[in-house]
Formats: sequence, C-alpha cells, structure tokens
Amino acid sequence: MRTTLTTTILPRILAILGLTLACAGSALALYPKKGDADPHHGVRDARRKAIQGIDVSRWQGEIDWQSVKDAGTRFAFIKATEGGDHLDPSFRRNWSEAKKAGVARGAYHFVWWCRPAKDQVRWFKRHIPRDPDALPPVLDVEWNGHSEKCGKKISREKALAKIREMLHGLQAHTGKKPIIYTDITFHEDVLEGEFNDYPYWLRSTAAPLRHRYNREQWEFWQFTTTGRVPGITGDVDRNAFFGSEHEFAAWRQGRFDIGARKWHGDEPKVAVTRKPPARPSQAPAAKAADNVPIRLLPPGRVPGRHGARDPRVTGSIASSEAD
Repeated sequence: MRTTLTTTILPRILAILGLTLACAGSALALYPKKGDADPHHGVRDARRKAIQGIDVSRWQGEIDWQSVKDAGTRFAFIKATEGGDHLDPSFRRNWSEAKKAGVARGAYHFVWWCRPAKDQVRWFKRHIPRDPDALPPVLDVEWNGHSEKCGKKISREKALAKIREMLHGLQAHTGKKPIIYTDITFHEDVLEGEFNDYPYWLRSTAAPLRHRYNREQWEFWQFTTTGRVPGITGDVDRNAFFGSEHEFAAWRQGRFDIGARKWHGDEPKVAVTRKPPARPSQAPAAKAADNVPIRLLPPGRVPGRHGARDPRVTGSIASSEAD
C-alpha cells in the first residue's frame, strides 16, 4: 500500500500541484503587487488579462493614486453621480488625483429607476467633466434592491426607454460612446439581446462570464470585489479589459469601437499565408542564357528573407476565454 502511494499516486498529486502553482504564478506574475482577500478559481481567466484596472467610490476612502499606478493599474472607473441629486463626495478628488498619477479614468453614473431619465441626464451633465483625455463614461444599470426609496423594479420596456435616453445624453455630453455596466440579474431581466454595439462591463466574481451571461462578447469584466491594491485600504473592485495593448490604445484614441469591434483606420494587419515555393524537383530547372542549369539555394539561405515581425499583427479580435 505504501509502495503504491509512493510510486504512483504521490507523483500524480505532485504533478497536479505543480501545474496549479504554475498557472497561479503566471497570473500573479502580471501584477505581483496586487491580490485578492477572497480569490475564486472561477475567474482565473480574468486575472490573466494583460490590461487591468479598478473601480472606486467614496467607500475606498482617500486613495494614494501614485501607488495605485505603480502597482500596474491601467484604468479606473470612478463613481460620479447617482440618481438625480447625489454626487459622490470623493469624485472630484479622485478624478483629479488619478489624472495626476497618469491613470486613465472614466466617470460612471448609477441609475435610479424611480427618477425620470431627463432629471438624471441633467444631473450627470452638471457634474461629469468633458475632459478630452477621459475614458468614455459608464451607465451603471442594476436593480437597487437595498433602497427603500428607489428599490422597486419597473417593466423591461420602461427600463430600456430610460437607458436609451441616458445613453444618448451621456454620449451627447462627452462626445464618446458610453459603456454599459450591469450584473447577472439585470442583464437577464432587461438587457439580453439589447444594445449589442455598445461596450459591456459585466460582473461575475465566481464563474467565467460565458457561464453567467447570454452574450457573445464582453469588453470589461469585474471579477472580484475583494481585491487588494497598494494605495487603497481594504477591498476594491478589480476589472479586466478584453483585448490587446493595440486595441486598448486605439479605443482611447477613438480609432477602435470596442463595442461594435470596428476600426476607424489603422487596423491591425492580418498575416497572409503564402504557398511555399515549389521544390526544384517539382518545377522545370531554370537555365541561364547559355543553356546551363542554375543551382537554386534552399529558401532558408536566401538573403533578406527573414525580416522583423510587425508587433501589431494580430488574428481575430473576437474575445475568447480558456476553459
């Protein structure tokens, strides 16, 4: 029994443990300064994404944005407004300090379903800056069941009408196509099949998005609410961007629509597969003018055939996740 354990079972256990640690190590290697107080294996794909960020509000207290930037944070969504009369008390400070530290930031508005859309448009136009270098704004749509004043659900038709009006208002105000943030329940109740050319920021803290949403693609993934990031005391939401460095930069510059996945110039090149040249035995031998056969060099020895690879070359830009 002991021999069997030593020679067969134990090596398998060690192999599995080594593979697990290797996967965890590859994820941690991207952002060694960041962590999670309650990590979940189901969101490991999000931790492997190269471009990651956070979202914050007053509940994170005073933030050391330079430390946040130094930890590798590439973007931050900052709560600005809520309903038709609430401004997050930390918004202006966070907005200013994040920019000073060099963290790309966007503002978000939390929707109240008991307030008319026009009142909420008026409110966020008053408080969300129109900074040219800011990320597109976010419309946060979810049922607010914790509110006694505004927790009652409305019909899908009324919710969609309010969302359309507020998306239009945000885009008219900032000049940028807004992002839709939502959770599993609200997406199932209201958003399935809707606004498919808009960028979606989806919440799932325990499972891959494809297991929770009936949606073919995503642009941002909120994968934990118990993140640990230098410069912030306590929990903070961590998020991942779906794409590459080139796509992220082009989106910020207005050259790539991440919701519709359409380019407006400077698309990445697509590698073309060419047929290999025929071998000398498969083609007539080339001859010089004096009818003497010419000896052909192997393709690998022809000078100048191996140039530097264009780092912008990419394949499909559709999102994908490993099992």
